Amino acid sequence: MKELGLGLLIIGLVSLLLPLLGMKFMFLTWIDQWGNTVSWAIRGGITALGLLLFMVYRNRD
Repeated sequence: MKELGLGLLIIGLVSLLLPLLGMKFMFLTWIDQWGNTVSWAIRGGITALGLLLFMVYRNRD
């Protein structure tokens, strides 16, 4: 779970930064169909979920 959380966190952070540079993840372009606010909320949710999973499971093996 720690690895899943770290992966989601990295994908979320990159997906938050790329639109600011004028680029997009190809597999996350479907979220832009729901509007700008919803797409940013989904990106933030992915990042928050990744951070939560990583923090909860970081000390467990």
